[in-house]
Amino acid sequence: MTTATMPRRSRFSDEYDPRGRKRLSPKADMNVTPFIDVLLVLLIMLIMAVPIKVHETTIDLPTEPCRTCPMNEDTNTVFITAQDELLWNGVEVTPDQLRRQVAAASAMEEQPELRFEPDALASYDSSARTIALIKEAGAKRFVFVGNARHKQFGSGA
Repeated sequence: MTTATMPRRSRFSDEYDPRGRKRLSPKADMNVTPFIDVLLVLLIMLIMAVPIKVHETTIDLPTEPCRTCPMNEDTNTVFITAQDELLWNGVEVTPDQLRRQVAAASAMEEQPELRFEPDALASYDSSARTIALIKEAGAKRFVFVGNARHKQFGSGA
């Protein structure tokens, strides 16, 4: 018999091995297990990446600037005393009042210069929080004043 006259066996037909056992035919279905595994890994990564809301505090903040705090159109001074009290142009203010004053000054068409002058004995933490507050309130013209007085750090002068 020539090869042309031999009956061709289909790849998907039932075949038997030499021992007489039926061979399993290949399936035409797609294996979705790796696809599901990848999706589960991506889902877990997404869950891990989303921040969890741990704590929320709702506060009603007043929107009016401090009426007793004077504001200059060209220069304003923020001073921190040795007792960590905040002064806006010589008037004691709270951090919220300072934020509102700085925001009001920043909203002016020509922003006044904001001078930051902490006392030598003011705490670093209070100074850092005040600088962050001023930055968040939107001040662009911000200067440090009196740094020359503190150049001999720790000498008591």
